[in-house]
Amino acid sequence: MADDLNSMYHVRGQVKWFDPVKGFGFVVSDEGGPDILLHVNVLRNFGQSSVADGAGIEVVTHRTDRGVQAVEIVSITPPAREEIPVLTDFATLDSDVIHNAPLEPARVKWFDKSKGFGFANVFGRSEDVFLHIEVLRQSGLADLQPGEALAMRVIDGKRGRMAAEVMAWEMAVSATDS
Repeated sequence: MADDLNSMYHVRGQVKWFDPVKGFGFVVSDEGGPDILLHVNVLRNFGQSSVADGAGIEVVTHRTDRGVQAVEIVSITPPAREEIPVLTDFATLDSDVIHNAPLEPARVKWFDKSKGFGFANVFGRSEDVFLHIEVLRQSGLADLQPGEALAMRVIDGKRGRMAAEVMAWEMAVSATDS
């Protein structure tokens, strides 16, 4: 954390890009100015291992000799998207069915970004839940790591149980506290 608390600034902006393999990315402030470095450790402190390009983000920053860096994430909002269903499995569903499904605690079994899918397990249940990359993007995430804790809204799709919405565990906990 910065020694000089007077150099801390609250900034709203968008994720320009984030690469979980490299462990960093950049945020562009709504007010303009230099790009803001977003390190994966700051993201992990918020409870996520990735963030989608174009996601809205609120951060606390600190100016250093090497530029402006995010030191804390206040909030992340998924990128704007069209209201068309992301997958054909959702096309015939009433959107209320998805939004009213309970948030279920889960853990990522595996996820392969290059294949565009993976699986998670809801706590206390043995069956796998299918995770599609487009559902992650719609939820503001870009990638998942094995063992990562999530909250998911799960539906019975044409090919079995599948995630219709995914949140970082910490986001889901704060959403249910409100």
